[in-house]
Amino acid sequence: MAYQTTRRLNFGDCDPSGIAYFPSYLNILVGVYEEFFETLGFPWPQLVTERKLGLPTVTLDLAFKSPGFHGDQMEFTLKVMRIGNSSADLAHEVRAGDRLLWTAKQRLVLTSHETHKAQAWPDDMRAALTQHLENDDAHDPAA
Repeated sequence: MAYQTTRRLNFGDCDPSGIAYFPSYLNILVGVYEEFFETLGFPWPQLVTERKLGLPTVTLDLAFKSPGFHGDQMEFTLKVMRIGNSSADLAHEVRAGDRLLWTAKQRLVLTSHETHKAQAWPDDMRAALTQHLENDDAHDPAA
């Protein structure tokens, strides 16, 4: 089941001509998947301070399709495509109305803030992510 949310492309996210500055997209994207984890019951402040966990991106592949403009309402769709032992693959699609702005494939890895190494998903997090898997057979314990 896909997660959807909307973000406005603000003045500070754009270059002087009013076109989205691509690094701003990445900052906005972090906010989107941080919000996604909060809807699963795992707000990042709690993950970081209480559970001592992080979710760094280890791969990110973006494809820009159409420019975004100051004032666009960007519709983000986030899909969980695969869950590994300590990683999760996400697919993102970002639209402004009928325009596809960009897509991304991303791999997050759950890490310990104490050891700075990957660690297996706790049962509660795995169960919550599983509820959003696009394919029921997308568990990959080797990853």
